[in-house]
Amino acid sequence: MVSASEILGDQVGSTAPVFLAFLAVHVLAGLTAVATGAIAALTRKGSRRHIRAGRWFYGAITVVFATATALSIMRWRQDYHLLIIGAVAYAAATIGYLHRRRHRPGDTGHIVGMGAGYVAMLTAFYVDNGPHLPLWDKLPPLAFWFLPAAIGAPIIIRAVLAASRRAPQQPMPATKPPDRPSPGVRKGRG
Repeated sequence: MVSASEILGDQVGSTAPVFLAFLAVHVLAGLTAVATGAIAALTRKGSRRHIRAGRWFYGAITVVFATATALSIMRWRQDYHLLIIGAVAYAAATIGYLHRRRHRPGDTGHIVGMGAGYVAMLTAFYVDNGPHLPLWDKLPPLAFWFLPAAIGAPIIIRAVLAASRRAPQQPMPATKPPDRPSPGVRKGRG
């Protein structure tokens, strides 16, 4: 069994070369996902920058999930919970991505999916690294689990409400179409 070590002042779960290789890719993909997710969230919706950043975010979170899976398998007892959070993040982002790719009406599915994926990704980061971060190390452990959602949920709700105000209003369909007789059937005499 390979023991934990410190790299750049942070505790790392293993010094095995395969683990460190997956960890390096995981960290780079995570940083990419954080940056591109923020860019997509802060740019004008539908713009080239938003679309490009969103695609990069989805690609990066896919790599984060794949490497988190490998890292969790290597240290199952210590990291299985991170794999669960990673699966939630990837599933939510996939729902948001597919909502847009399949041209579903409205923006709610896209915004909630991508936003929840981003929040879950940050939750996994803080659950794993929060106790070792300045200022965060002063917080109770439950804060690592709930603070990202407590901050992210109102932002996601605000974005959904803003998108619903921007959406063109479609006329409401009639509740029931008028009755029409079948061809060849005469109504009224009988």
